[in-house]
Amino acid sequence: MKIGKIDQADFRSLVMGKFGRRDPSVLVPPMAGVDAGVVDLGGGRVLVVAEDPIFTMPRLPLEMFGRFTVHIGASDVAVMGVRPRYMTYSLLLPPDTAREDLKRIVDSIHAAARGLGIAIVGGHTGFYPGFTAPTIGGITVFAVGRKKDLVTPAGARPGDEIILTKGPAIETAALLAALREEELLTRFSAALVDKAKSLARAITVVEDALTAAAAGGVTAMHDATEGGVMGGLFEIAAASGVGMEVDERLFVYPDEVRMVCEAFAIDPVRAIAEGSLLLTVRPAKSAAVLGRLKKKRIAASVVGTVLRDRRRRTIRRLDGRTEVLAIPEQDPFWPAFFEGLEGS
Repeated sequence: MKIGKIDQADFRSLVMGKFGRRDPSVLVPPMAGVDAGVVDLGGGRVLVVAEDPIFTMPRLPLEMFGRFTVHIGASDVAVMGVRPRYMTYSLLLPPDTAREDLKRIVDSIHAAARGLGIAIVGGHTGFYPGFTAPTIGGITVFAVGRKKDLVTPAGARPGDEIILTKGPAIETAALLAALREEELLTRFSAALVDKAKSLARAITVVEDALTAAAAGGVTAMHDATEGGVMGGLFEIAAASGVGMEVDERLFVYPDEVRMVCEAFAIDPVRAIAEGSLLLTVRPAKSAAVLGRLKKKRIAASVVGTVLRDRRRRTIRRLDGRTEVLAIPEQDPFWPAFFEGLEGS
């Protein structure tokens, strides 16, 4: 049984085209691999809207759940080149949730929103049977920006350089280090395990995306979520109708990511990587983008090139093998996650 988002085949057969009334003001409708929708407001302005569910994770504090709620939703707007400004959220709780836990969640959402300059303008909070843990049924983040600043995953052009921030499997490493900490401590130092757990605060690309966009020359951006860097690269290539040559040996590769992925036999390139931003940039501007990211202490590197031939979509692996870019049938994070739940 597949865990996670539906695949592209199911999206095309079950969801595609079932979007209510057609409206010519919708510039970017729902589509696979695109992080947000866009509505033309006229006068050179656009409305960018993104929606996400958020789940609590075992052994992570509720304050981190609140932070994830805001940053994951805001990231999907920021990768469109527009600063997130408004949000709503729906918080669904088990009936026996302690009021103190509710307060911790709401306070952390408030703090994260303030930190990003986002106003919370509505939502819903309630206790319902059937929920075993606090759940964000949906966070919706909005922004109004200039149409000329808009970036989508469909904008990559032949000759662009491909940049990856932070490296692969950021979310995978952070969440599994928390859930399966005891197993890791039998093999690795406490300092390295703590470093992996601290990656939880890096599960955001808001600053990555806004910093890169400000440098200019960015043609496409995409958050490497389920399916990881491999899936994200394929989605940009497919949306843009281009090819790609990527070299894993050029990736930023944190030791703590290597540790977690090796410990649980996970291919880091295919594993969920919220916090890892993929972007394509005109060659003359890639140095400026990397320079601005470095000033923000965001590690990044050029990892490949966009090609005109859409039939050539490849990644050279660390061992020298060449693989075809594709969306993984199953993100390897989920089996490792559920194995950890069973053992806890």
